[in-house]
Amino acid sequence: MKYLDEFRDPDLARRLLDEIDAITTRPWAIMEVCGGQTHSIIRNGIDQLLPKQIELIHGPGCPVCVTPLAMIDKALAIAAMPGVIFCSFGDMLRVPGSAKDLFQVKSAGGDVRIVYSPLDALKLAQQHPDRQVVFFGIGFETTAPANAMTIFQAKRLGLQNFSMLISHVLVPPAIAAIMESPAHRVQAFLAAGHVCSVMGYWQYQPLVERYQVPIVVTGFEPLDVLEGIRLAVQQLEEGRAELENAYARAAHYAGNGVAQALLADVFEVTDRPWRGIGSIPQSGWQLRPAYHAFDAEIRFAVAHIHTHESPVCRSGDVLQGWIKPNACPAFGKACTPRTPLGATMVSSEGACAAYYQYGRFIQSDELLPQDSVTRG
Repeated sequence: MKYLDEFRDPDLARRLLDEIDAITTRPWAIMEVCGGQTHSIIRNGIDQLLPKQIELIHGPGCPVCVTPLAMIDKALAIAAMPGVIFCSFGDMLRVPGSAKDLFQVKSAGGDVRIVYSPLDALKLAQQHPDRQVVFFGIGFETTAPANAMTIFQAKRLGLQNFSMLISHVLVPPAIAAIMESPAHRVQAFLAAGHVCSVMGYWQYQPLVERYQVPIVVTGFEPLDVLEGIRLAVQQLEEGRAELENAYARAAHYAGNGVAQALLADVFEVTDRPWRGIGSIPQSGWQLRPAYHAFDAEIRFAVAHIHTHESPVCRSGDVLQGWIKPNACPAFGKACTPRTPLGATMVSSEGACAAYYQYGRFIQSDELLPQDSVTRG
């Protein structure tokens, strides 16, 4: 299939690896922001094929993983209310709240349904005028246009029984927060190509200039990731900090203007808490006042719900790139896909799930003698 086989060619991958090896003279730490890229890296063993001087740090790019625990508990509270049809994508149903997950609410009698589009939830609201239909709208800029369109349509149709529980977050403020942390080790970023296909990548230029950090827009197939790494390493070795696009087949500088206009009409920027990280200023979207009638958090009065993270789960440290998943004492023991302590083990894009699925139970520095490991 086009854009699959041709971006998984092993001979081209080896050529790119040789090029990366040839230009690498120093240790470098590069963060891939997107959880889809993390899974591609771990699934294909890219991190193990790179020169030992290059460390890939897994960033907070999984939308399920960064959805705050309090927001999960708000979803659980709404889903358990009588007369509510609670709709969500399937990857949210097993994300643990403080005491249970959406599957358990469903098994206890709650009407929880998996949908494949927010527009499916809108149709349910039209079909069940006597029920309150709620869609759980989470994610980065990639999924936001569909959610904005659904809210726009709900208002146009005058639906009074549809609302959305919204937890949208934005990538650029997260990058800024990482760079502002005194503990960060990141020297370059691989930006998420699908986010840039919607929003463009013009908004990353100020980050490059402010922090003097290379940012390369990158796709998700093995050759995409390797090309992004090659360009990032080349910049680092040459002492440059520039914004580059290695995903030109889908991402363009200006992005999708129609989608951006719709987002600006429906949403406004707000501070958002990130699970395991904390509040990041101006890092998310909320509904504008003109659309507050469709805000489930307001409609069902659940804004008061606050929670505390498990002291055992170190998913926050994983999301910030401070540790690898297999450095968490609970990884593969108390925390598994069947008994997850945090969202990073549940989500199909979570770093902990990737490490578990592909057998990364041993830390990389345990695979080799200690003095043979070059650290960034």
